[in-house]
Amino acid sequence: MRIGFIGLGHMGRGMAGSLIKAGHEVTVFNRTLGKSAGLEAAGAKVATGIRQVCDAEVVFTMLSNDDAVQQVAFSAGGILDSLPRGAAHVSSSTISIELSDRLTLAHAEAGQLYVAATVLGRPNLAAEGQLFVIAAGADQAVDKVAPLLDAIGRQTTRFGARPSNANIVKLSVNFLFAAVMESLGEAVALIAKGGIDKAAYVDFLTTTMFNAPAYKTYGELAVSDAPAPVGFAAPLGFKDIRLALSAGEKLGVPMPLLSLLHDRFVELMASGGEHMDWSAIGKLAQRDAGLLDLAA
Repeated sequence: MRIGFIGLGHMGRGMAGSLIKAGHEVTVFNRTLGKSAGLEAAGAKVATGIRQVCDAEVVFTMLSNDDAVQQVAFSAGGILDSLPRGAAHVSSSTISIELSDRLTLAHAEAGQLYVAATVLGRPNLAAEGQLFVIAAGADQAVDKVAPLLDAIGRQTTRFGARPSNANIVKLSVNFLFAAVMESLGEAVALIAKGGIDKAAYVDFLTTTMFNAPAYKTYGELAVSDAPAPVGFAAPLGFKDIRLALSAGEKLGVPMPLLSLLHDRFVELMASGGEHMDWSAIGKLAQRDAGLLDLAA
């Protein structure tokens, strides 16, 4: 299948690479130059603009926020102007419900298909084609892109015909991840202040009652005194928390723990967290207990 891929950040590069490995003809485009070299060597074509990358049956976007998606989708010569009728736009970006609904309507009016296919997993899983895919959209549209979702992920779960359902699910899951990181961080600070080995404690947790990928991944990051590699930047995590809060407000859902996490991200950003992985939120409790210097 002829695929266009826009957005070659930490996740996008791995996803595009998985599509190439699956035998698809992939053309890539990134607004910031210099991120396509590895993919070009693997067989991707490199587009010089959005029109060129949209000469495809399906175009993926994996971009950082609403503004970036709006720019590539709605600008003159953007996706809506350039994608052929009957072709599909798969948005894997974590964006607002409102923007996803707007894209759904705009693509329908243009005779194009639209699928929201958000993903769970860090960059190493993206590179291995082992993401968990959260998909939503009309059956015809999701069926068309299903082989591509299988190429980037180990499991695809559908959440109905309204594409923004996938965005609500992704925001809710990122809220849960942040809650895991905060609670783990507080627990680790408590036992470390009591003189207990942090690594042994997390190993105990993740081999007994908390034997789950989220606790294993973020538990290891919580006990490491070294800064985590930036797989998902803290400002992007903060953006997702704000979007989740906005969704809760619009849907009339009180989320007091999410409000607390919002304030913790404000604190992280004020402490120099803009250059850190979002897992640094789980280290604030150790910093507050005098066990760790985040700035080191």
